[in-house]
Amino acid sequence: MARQQRVEPEVEQLWQDFHSRVNVSSEQLRSWLLTQGSGEEAFGADPDLGLPERGRRILAVLGKRKVDLTGGDIEVMRETVAEIEDLLDTRPTGGVTDEEWRRALLDLGHDPLLER
Repeated sequence: MARQQRVEPEVEQLWQDFHSRVNVSSEQLRSWLLTQGSGEEAFGADPDLGLPERGRRILAVLGKRKVDLTGGDIEVMRETVAEIEDLLDTRPTGGVTDEEWRRALLDLGHDPLLER
């Protein structure tokens, strides 16, 4: 009989928060990051070519099961949730345009135009 692995309640809540804030699929996020990194819509042979480190780390977490999370993954989830919440709380005024604000959120896997 296989032993079921348990996840700490704090990690369970963080997992739910992360997946509710990151509201685009891993494929959508990868496409966005590749397009942003290359400045064009062409993709190279290496699927991670040109992806920023933060984006790669978010994509790695999206590809994992809860029971496989590492301490580093948990930190990525915490940072991502906090940064998305900060950006959502500070809608642009002054020098930052709505488009720049949306792009910053999209870099983290959150599209403010999507309702979840």
